[in-house]
Amino acid sequence: MTERIKVTQMKILLAVDGSDHSYEAVRALKYFARADQIILLHALNVPRPAYPMMMPEVTEELYQGLERSMREDGERLLDRMQSLLPPQAGPATKLLRVGSPAEVIVTAVEQEKVDLVVLGARGLGPIKERVFGSVSHRILTLAPCAKLIVNEPVRAMRQVLVPLQGSYDMEEAVRFLKLKPFREPAELTLLNVLPTVRPPWPVEAAAGEQLEEQALQSARGFIEDAAARLQAIGYQARGRAVLGTPAESIAQEALTMKSDLILMGSRGRQGVTRFVLGSTSHALLHKMPCPVLVYH
Repeated sequence: MTERIKVTQMKILLAVDGSDHSYEAVRALKYFARADQIILLHALNVPRPAYPMMMPEVTEELYQGLERSMREDGERLLDRMQSLLPPQAGPATKLLRVGSPAEVIVTAVEQEKVDLVVLGARGLGPIKERVFGSVSHRILTLAPCAKLIVNEPVRAMRQVLVPLQGSYDMEEAVRFLKLKPFREPAELTLLNVLPTVRPPWPVEAAAGEQLEEQALQSARGFIEDAAARLQAIGYQARGRAVLGTPAESIAQEALTMKSDLILMGSRGRQGVTRFVLGSTSHALLHKMPCPVLVYH
């Protein structure tokens, strides 16, 4: 029986820095349902002059001049990004704040009660690329909402791979997908990755295979239940269970099925980000030829 749900529009924060990945993050919004509000955010990380012998008044004057120049550039960037938003994306407001990007983004998420943060995986140039790359990792860990990290051009969001570690993951995936975040219907492939279950002590090959098959049977039952839950809220969903290590198995599955997106959780049963899939979501940012959307 189809579950009755109330569809609510999301509030999306789009963090931009002018990099290629930042432009791809803007374009990615055309694959999402119309937002209740889009907040275009640019953080001004203004460096302080580091000249010990300089008079404080001169140092402050240099800082103020640099901030004015960066603010003007930031306002032009926000205007340009706003002009590139897809027509159906939703109403947009611009936000320019001074501070380190990660702190600015997390603070804005909390103050604005954002449902989804969208940002590029890498920034401008070799130095800023490393800085903004570390920002995406910090946002994955700290932002109390869903996060879309765009590491490649987004061409569609039809084929979505959903790794599930356990019942907590399943409940959070269902909660997020009830928001109906995608503009077009998505086909979900659910994946449960089991580590090798053979005991560390020597056993007969047949006994080890039997243990693995029992574990896989249990995992298949879990993934079938999850697929049924998602089918009940209107999604095409199928699932499979495999033996392996999470990051490698997820990457291989995504490559095999030509996934447009990986949708996965980041937090464990106790809300600790260093849960198995938490560390896996970070690893996948560097391995996958498609974006990763991490729900909270």
